[in-house]
Amino acid sequence: MLGFIGKIFIWWSDATPGALWTIFKRGRKVGADEFGNRYFEEKKASGPDGRKRRWVVYKGYADASRVPVDWHGWLHHTFEFPPTEAPLPRQPWEKDHQPNLTGTLHAWRPAGSLARGARRQAAAADYESWTPEKG
Repeated sequence: MLGFIGKIFIWWSDATPGALWTIFKRGRKVGADEFGNRYFEEKKASGPDGRKRRWVVYKGYADASRVPVDWHGWLHHTFEFPPTEAPLPRQPWEKDHQPNLTGTLHAWRPAGSLARGARRQAAAADYESWTPEKG
């Protein structure tokens, strides 16, 4: 939307110029997930533990809860191979990954929630709030 100038100043929407430069010089693309996030790995190991560093470049707003479990395991070296090479077997009882929507416009707001603009439903033994005049 804002082009090159936007990439310099808007770090929360895509990779920063520094991250893109690091990926260009030292990384290789490994794959992408169903949310459009892209995953990268170093060409040569340079981490303190002798392993290759791994990155995710989020599509849109950077939110770690938008990383599916198989990619999360690969990023943290739980799995040696990325899901593009060795996908995790799915169990019949597993549900599809959903990002955490807490704090967003799409967060769940129960009936009576102030965020919904509603009033709290009265309870049978409702309380009376304390005021300094009543002591």
